[in-house]
Parts: sequence; structure tokens; C-alpha cells
Amino acid sequence: MNIRHALRVVDEDGSDADLAQERLDRVFFALSDPVRRQILERLDGQALLVSELAAPFEISLQAVSRHIQVLVRAGLIRQERTGRISRCSLDAGPLLDAAVWMNRYSKYWQQQFDVLAATLAEIDERRVKPPAPALPRKRAEKRSPRKR
Repeated sequence: MNIRHALRVVDEDGSDADLAQERLDRVFFALSDPVRRQILERLDGQALLVSELAAPFEISLQAVSRHIQVLVRAGLIRQERTGRISRCSLDAGPLLDAAVWMNRYSKYWQQQFDVLAATLAEIDERRVKPPAPALPRKRAEKRSPRKR
């Protein structure tokens, strides 16, 4: 990923904004499937052959190839072909776009964390305070032992 991709400028007519929305839609669609997320995890820091990517899954090589194509269309994977051999590598650039989009909503999460922190502080405060002194009880008058 280059810096120009991360910091692209939106045209006044909004055409780039529409294109950015389409890219974001493809990224979130690609991330919506657990198999595709596992493929991305396996590619973290390494390039792998399609057969190596497919090995841990109990689905056909063709099904894994379809998942890879979804990831390629989303820009999350680069595929290099040499004859019949296809090597895949991770391109995390589109993940940055998704993270920037999601970060806009962090203020809502922060509000929830603030409420949680205040609640936990209140609970801790209750634990630290010594219990209020108990009121003295009246002793029952001595009774004679029970008759059997």
C-alpha cells in the first residue's frame, strides 16, 4: 500500500467517494466469511501457494479458489501466477480503509466504556467503604431451661 492510496483526496463531484464506498463494500463482504478471514490470517507475514492455503480447510480446492477471488476483488490479496502455480500475499491497505471508516464510530464505543468505568468505580467504592455499624440488639431475657 502506498501513502497516496491511504490519503486519497475526494473529488468535488463525489465520484471518488462512490468508488471508495464500492471498495469498502467489497472489503466488508470479503471479511464477512470465516473461511476468508482464516485465509487472511494465514497470509499474515508470508506468501503461500493456493494449495497451501487450501490445506487446512475441509472444502474443495475450487471452493478455496473462489474465496481467494473474492479477496482479490476486495484488494486484500495479491496473486502472482507463474504457469499453473499461483502464490498469494496479503495487501492490508484496504483493511486500513475499513479501520478508518469504523473509527468514526468509536465515539459511541467510548461512551459505553465511560459508563462501564463509572459503574465499576462505583462498585469498587462500595467495596472499600466499611459497613455501617450494626444497631445493638436487645438481648432476650434469660429463660429457664426448657422442660421436656
